[in-house]
Amino acid sequence: MASIKDVAAQAGVSVATVSRVLNSHPSVSPDARARVLAAVDALGYRPNAVARSLRTDQTRTLGLVISDVLNPYFTALARSVEEEARALGYSVIIGNADERPEQQDHHVRTLLDRRIDGLLVSPADGESPLLLDVARTGTPMVFVDRWIPGVDIPVVRADGHRAIQDLVAHLHALGHRRLAIIAGPAATTTGNERVEAFGEAMRAHGLALPDAYIGQGDFQADSGRRATEHFLSLPEPPEIVFAADNLMALGALDAIRARGLRVPEDIGIAAFDDIPWFVHTGPPITAIAQPTGDLGRAAVRALVDIVEGRPPQSVTLPATLVVRSSCGERTSTSGSNE
Repeated sequence: MASIKDVAAQAGVSVATVSRVLNSHPSVSPDARARVLAAVDALGYRPNAVARSLRTDQTRTLGLVISDVLNPYFTALARSVEEEARALGYSVIIGNADERPEQQDHHVRTLLDRRIDGLLVSPADGESPLLLDVARTGTPMVFVDRWIPGVDIPVVRADGHRAIQDLVAHLHALGHRRLAIIAGPAATTTGNERVEAFGEAMRAHGLALPDAYIGQGDFQADSGRRATEHFLSLPEPPEIVFAADNLMALGALDAIRARGLRVPEDIGIAAFDDIPWFVHTGPPITAIAQPTGDLGRAAVRALVDIVEGRPPQSVTLPATLVVRSSCGERTSTSGSNE
């Protein structure tokens, strides 16, 4: 690999002149600049980003720790984060927590050791001591999708409360009264928020939500399958199963089909987190869509504001109900979370 000394020798200039050219310093003659750039191209020289970061105290790198890379919602979120960061001149290193707090903390420590400029996190645990410490030390950080209550850092998220109200009203209008929910983990803000909003909407329509109709999930498919198997074994199964994320909805659908039941004739299904393949299931799944791309872009902009010394802002965007035909609807429309 060519060094800065090799470039200087090839261009017939000093190492200091090469450094000034690479850092866009104005005090270099056009001729010297042209010779240095030609030497850089000829030798394939690439500046040492680590050494440069030691001089500038910036790496132009952001860290992103997402809850589950296999979840299509977080995959789309990571893509929008990477695209927006690149447009602003930053690179992104991604860590997958796999919904495990200890793995989340491992990635956070590793990213901080790499001297990233800022950190985006979707917490797998609402009481992570490490994230609390990071916030207290003043490391630039933004929570995206999920957050830790009481921690004074910006949060970029979608508000699903109104969309869940719209879903319950929609199901009630279709004549459904026995509605069950597969909730996310209580240790996450989104897990708590969605089950509370669902219960509130049920009460607003005079509907009961018995404990037997609340399944505890973990935002992964197996938990959706287990919760739905429990619902189907009840003396009076629910008419609709609402899964609080897309992977649990997939597990619920597997459990329904394993019993030889039909959707929506025997039981309906709805989901939080719309994803592109929901339009291809039989039938297409009614879902609540989050503005995933907008969330990722807003999170990066908030973090870069902190890194570059500007005041950041929290951002809350609305989620929306996308009606299809998995709950007995007569008409269907397609939609997605992008």
